[in-house]
Amino acid sequence: MVVMWNTKSEITISQKMRLKKSVFNPTPTKVTWYQLKANRRVDITLSRRLLWYLRGVSLLVILLLWEWYGRTNNPILVTYPTAIAQATIDMITDGTLPLALSQSVTVLMTGFVSGTLVGIALGLITGRSTVVAALLDIPITALYVTPIVALVPILVLWFGFGTPAKVVVVMLFTIFPVLINTRSGVREVDPQLVEVANSFCSTEYRLWIDLVLPSAMPFVMTGIRLAIGRALVGVIVAEFYTAVSGLGYLIVSNAHSFQTARVFVPVVVLMVLGIVSTALLSMAEAHISPWRHQRN
Repeated sequence: MVVMWNTKSEITISQKMRLKKSVFNPTPTKVTWYQLKANRRVDITLSRRLLWYLRGVSLLVILLLWEWYGRTNNPILVTYPTAIAQATIDMITDGTLPLALSQSVTVLMTGFVSGTLVGIALGLITGRSTVVAALLDIPITALYVTPIVALVPILVLWFGFGTPAKVVVVMLFTIFPVLINTRSGVREVDPQLVEVANSFCSTEYRLWIDLVLPSAMPFVMTGIRLAIGRALVGVIVAEFYTAVSGLGYLIVSNAHSFQTARVFVPVVVLMVLGIVSTALLSMAEAHISPWRHQRN
């Protein structure tokens, strides 16, 4: 009888232990990981929807307040969104806006692409070679700290009032963000990885292709995204000084005739160009360096 009682008690205790283990470890680790990942996807989707909802609400509130304030003030001094929309339709109908937009976009793309290529090339060379960096350090720093607006009249004297002067101005606005970020990206390459590559007798070409460029690419894309905003500023500054074509000419000419709504039309177009360009560059960055945008 004693033996039977001990056996039953031992069985009962072991069953309790298994029950406790099953309570504390109810599911395998793999299933739990998948569940957490699915829950995280839902949270990310909800957060993105919430972000776009908040952006839309903020934009709507700004437009409503702007509309109310503009209608309660002198239209010569302050305009409002509906008046800008009507002015946009009028300027598209008479052809002034498409012509000016095409002229500004031509200058923007030419100067931006040229400045980006020059900035990337100088950034890669100065980041990799200490000799070239020492030779170009003072000239680059001097041009970077110099207000480009102060050089615009000189550039107009050198290149005239046409498109070449505007392209040079946009190039100068574009080069330095790309150059500085590219140089920083090259210098941030892990020295241990470079040592490992050299220990395996990697050539300089393979070192650039397999290590330097992939490591520096996120910095390059950041510099390009910063440069597009400066390039838009450069276009308008150049057209203010030349004042013969483009969106800058529309701003100046309409401001002289106190047509406030028509003044805001090129400004809004520039805002849209900046937003679209930044979004496209962000998509390109996600495609070129996807490891920065992966969500675990």
